[in-house]
Amino acid sequence: MDYEIRGASSINGAFKVPGDKSISHRALLFSSLANGVSEIRGISTGGDVSSTAQCLTLLGTDIVRRDGIVTVKGKGKRSYNAPVSPLDAGNSGTTMRLLAGILSAQKFDSTLTGDETLRRRPMQRIIDPLSQMGANIVPSYNMTAPLKIFPSSKFHGIRYELPLPSAQVKSSILLGGIHADGETIVVEPVESRDHTERMLKLKKIQTPSGLETTVTGEYIVEPAEYEVPGDISSAAFFLSAGAILPNSSVTAIGITLNPTRTGLLDVLKEMGAKVVIENVREAAGEPIGDVTVSHAELKGMAIGGQLIPRLIDELPIIGVIGAFANGETVVRDAHDLRRKESDRIVAVVDNLAAMGADVEELDDGFVVRGSGSLNGTELDSYKDHRIAMAFAVAGLAASGKTVIRHSEWAQISFPEFFEILENLVVLGKQGNDPFPAGVGKSGLTAAEGS
Repeated sequence: MDYEIRGASSINGAFKVPGDKSISHRALLFSSLANGVSEIRGISTGGDVSSTAQCLTLLGTDIVRRDGIVTVKGKGKRSYNAPVSPLDAGNSGTTMRLLAGILSAQKFDSTLTGDETLRRRPMQRIIDPLSQMGANIVPSYNMTAPLKIFPSSKFHGIRYELPLPSAQVKSSILLGGIHADGETIVVEPVESRDHTERMLKLKKIQTPSGLETTVTGEYIVEPAEYEVPGDISSAAFFLSAGAILPNSSVTAIGITLNPTRTGLLDVLKEMGAKVVIENVREAAGEPIGDVTVSHAELKGMAIGGQLIPRLIDELPIIGVIGAFANGETVVRDAHDLRRKESDRIVAVVDNLAAMGADVEELDDGFVVRGSGSLNGTELDSYKDHRIAMAFAVAGLAASGKTVIRHSEWAQISFPEFFEILENLVVLGKQGNDPFPAGVGKSGLTAAEGS
């Protein structure tokens, strides 16, 4: 499916995004491991979280959604049933990596697989530490899915120092650790998103070697009520559009303000956008609030180091922002972008270049030299939800018509994206409708052979 969009004059209004994807995955997983009934409100509507729910259902967990509340009946840490078929994680790396940690300690065979793109993503970073714990994981020949997991003769805790910060790898080890004999210690060189630790109520200790988190196999997961805040990574696209387009101001209501996730807000402030945070409160151990971003003259900046884990998912839209900032926007230390749903460095550089931007590919990031304008053209989503959404925003700020090929991949994390985008846009740059007649409310139009 294609999405066609023309340049807009401004974007204004308040909006709510679906529940945070990272928190939703974990709420489902921890609820399935608890001995009792848990309730989850505000869960993500995206396809990735549905993949987690479907895998847990195949493992014997009773999950019911009614009136916006998801009820999960857990039976304890070692009560999963042997699945009768492979567990399909769809496009979700989080589903695959976190479930691998749990399944490595089970007393039955299982297979984790996924769609074409997920089966290309590297899994060695979880296979290595889980194997050190005693897991018996057989991947495909190039260390990718499908992952065949067999019962371990002895699954035990380890001390593991992460070579690179990764919330998924860290969480996979910790989830294995709550099933393992003895103590498991994970050491991070730089703090990554900490939703797993918050849900498990684990404390971090700063040591000379890094941030240490410890868990033992005696840990009991308690049933809970989870209130999932809005996903800041989804809100990022509209907040960025508010910073780029003149006479614009948008407000994201009730999004997570977890400090491991707010790197984009820090970047927007430093680049010169007006950022206001209000109504800060806490829900289920997570800080949430309302964030308003308004247009201002932007300047480029260097982004790297410890900031990268706090905005790794937002780097594609930051590339788009860089095209409208004065000077250079330089992203470094972002090797992980090459191992996402697509090679996001290539996707950002190629699409920005196609729109006329002065952009340079780096081994670990990119450089965008802002010109203040982009030209509409036909772009590829690379079958990557964040690329599809980032370049829909680019099209909104560009001159002429932009077509996003395979835009339906936005459904993976944010099915409501195009509808919210259309509701916030005021007028086209020449008073025209930015969403041409005939594309429908969703903005999607079928393309032959797509």
